Amino acid sequence: MESPIHDFVRKYAESGRSRLHMPGHKGVGPLGCERLDITEIDGADSLYTANGVIERSERRAAELFGSRRTFYSTGGSSQCIKAMLHIALQRRAAGGRALVLAARNVHTAFVHAAALIDFDVEWLWQEQGEEYQLLRCVVGAEALERALLRLPRLPDAVYVTSPDYLGQLQPVDELTEVCHRYNVPLLVDNAHGAYLHFLPKPLHPMDLGADLCCDSAHKTLPVLTGGAYLHLSEIPESDAGVRRALSLYGSTSPSYLTLQSLDLCNAYLADEFRSRLAETVDRVTALKTELTARGWTVEDTEPLKLVIRAEGSGMSGSDIARRLRRGLVECEYSDPDYVVMMFSPQNVAEDYARILGSLPHHEGAGVGAVTRRAPLSMSPPERVTSIREALFSPWEEIPVAEAVGRVCAAPTVSCPPAVPISVCGERIGTDAAAVFAHYGIETVCVLR
Repeated sequence: MESPIHDFVRKYAESGRSRLHMPGHKGVGPLGCERLDITEIDGADSLYTANGVIERSERRAAELFGSRRTFYSTGGSSQCIKAMLHIALQRRAAGGRALVLAARNVHTAFVHAAALIDFDVEWLWQEQGEEYQLLRCVVGAEALERALLRLPRLPDAVYVTSPDYLGQLQPVDELTEVCHRYNVPLLVDNAHGAYLHFLPKPLHPMDLGADLCCDSAHKTLPVLTGGAYLHLSEIPESDAGVRRALSLYGSTSPSYLTLQSLDLCNAYLADEFRSRLAETVDRVTALKTELTARGWTVEDTEPLKLVIRAEGSGMSGSDIARRLRRGLVECEYSDPDYVVMMFSPQNVAEDYARILGSLPHHEGAGVGAVTRRAPLSMSPPERVTSIREALFSPWEEIPVAEAVGRVCAAPTVSCPPAVPISVCGERIGTDAAAVFAHYGIETVCVLR
């Protein structure tokens, strides 16, 4: 298969030309990849005005994913999230402030988009009676419709994360049906699910009717960090409009190394990926079955995630992660409640063996000193200012213990998981302070 970006760069690297252009390493250096690291020279195309090798590669990606159009990002899904919200809200009716209805477990990039674009957010929370979980907020079709009818006016977009950090998938097909019945576009942060289109039964948001969707290619595909896709379905935006939106939130110096990895990934997706993915799914499924038989609580997740719930093991999720680390296994994420591992076809048999070697059979109680914690709760907080006003106002950092009653100035959470507990402009309540403490967050940024 043609790889137009990589083919151009490789030919240029072999041409022996004098590099009197950026970057400053001039094609040589200690990493060994410098010869393939270029800038927008003649023939290399330009990401935000693409009409050459980049556009040809993107069109091939769109064919592979079955989207109407697919665009590359070298700024990860963070760049794509901002761009797809920008695109959706540009198409809203004039008058009044833009409004997005969003499941609460958004990535921090969504909050930053709300500040930069300046739109209001109404939050979808867990169903009443369910324990609050920072990383999970599965929304059913009925709950979505109730929320739409409860609002004083229809939102300009509905936004969900699927899969979430714990591997839970939203019922995107059902949510799409509700959204389209009310003529509201559905936007999906699919950062963790680029591979879902290539399953025997495709589960990608584009397959299930979403209007706009972003994938972090680098999370589950053999693509360099920062490589991502922005997919469009039915929203009638011009290519120039999409590229303009992406350019607003990304560097004018996109990485050609990352672009080449996206380009070369097309051939991999078209050739061997489906069979290798099927084999990997079978191996991960077998691993989950074996760990369950050994007494570990394995969550029901999307196929390439292994999520172990710590409750009942006598350990915290962080304890389990440390045990795995001693066995030469580095996890994606851990917190007091969970440990998360992500797989791809690039994982080898030894990786699976190390996990099993690190997690032998256990009887649960008595393994450690962890006791059952009280359920977390989080009431919808009071909004004091807009997200934009709070994020761009003077702030100070104070201990969480002193933050109750103060107004959050910025999301305070590490990446991973980059899911905010309190959102800019919200008053921090005692329940939010308890959640901060549970996740080991000691300080928070508040308005002065």
